[in-house]
Amino acid sequence: MRDAPSLHWPEYLIEAAGLGLFMAAAGGFAVLLFHPASAVPPAVGDPLLRRSLMGLAMGLTAVGLIYSPWGQRSGAHFNPAVTLTFFRLGKIAGPDALGYAAAQAAGGVVGLVLVWAATRGLVADPSVRWVVTVPGARGAGVAFVAEAAMSFLLMTVVLAASNTPRLARRTGLFAGVLVAAYITVEAPLSGMSLNPARTFASALPASVWTAFWVYLAAPPLGMLLAAELYARLARGPVRCAKLHHDNPRRCIFRCGYRPRGAP
Repeated sequence: MRDAPSLHWPEYLIEAAGLGLFMAAAGGFAVLLFHPASAVPPAVGDPLLRRSLMGLAMGLTAVGLIYSPWGQRSGAHFNPAVTLTFFRLGKIAGPDALGYAAAQAAGGVVGLVLVWAATRGLVADPSVRWVVTVPGARGAGVAFVAEAAMSFLLMTVVLAASNTPRLARRTGLFAGVLVAAYITVEAPLSGMSLNPARTFASALPASVWTAFWVYLAAPPLGMLLAAELYARLARGPVRCAKLHHDNPRRCIFRCGYRPRGAP
C-alpha cells in the first residue's frame, strides 16, 4: 500500500531546508568573495580565480547536502527541474512532485532572506545583488543554450551514475564536480543556475526578473531531454529518484531497490 502524500511532509521540509542552506551558502560565500568590504577581493583580484573559489565552495556544499542524512532521505533533488525529470521517468508521484517543487521554491527564498539578515544586508549590495542569475553580455539566447546544455549533461551524469552499481555511491560527487566547474567556467554566460527555484529565490527579494523565462524553461528542457535519451538507450530501467540510495533512510519513491516507503 502506498503512503498518502500527506505522510511525506518530512521529505518536503528537507527539500525546503536543503535549497535554503544552498542559497544561504551562495549568499554568504558571494559576500566573502565579491563584496568590497571583504578582505578577499583585494587579495584575490583575478575574477576567474574568485569564481573558482566560489565554484569549489558551492560544489562542496552540494556534495555535503546530497550525502547528509537529510539528503539521503529526501533524495537530494533541491531543484524542481530534477523533480520534474524523475516524475517524467515515473519515479515520483504527482502530489509528491508538487510538494517537492513548492517546498524548494519557498526554502530557497527563506535561506537567502536569512543570510541577508545575518550579513546585515550585505548580500543586497550591488556587488552581490542577492546572487541573482541573469544573462551575461552575450544575451538571453546564449544563456538559454548554456543552461539547457549544462542541465542536459548534469542529468545524464546523474542517471548514468546512479543506475550503475559500481558508480551509484559517487553520484553526488560527480554532481558536485559539475557544479563547481560550471560556476567557474560558465557563470559569465548565464550566472549558472540549473535550477528554477534557485533563480526565483534570488529574483524575488532582488526584484530582478531579467530573462526569467530562461531559467524557468532551459533547465527542465535540458534535463527532460537527457531523460528521454537515457530511457531510449539504457539497458535497464531507472531504479530510483534518489541521488544517493545506499543508506537506511526511508524511500517515498517508486523504487526499484526496496518496497516503496520501507524504512
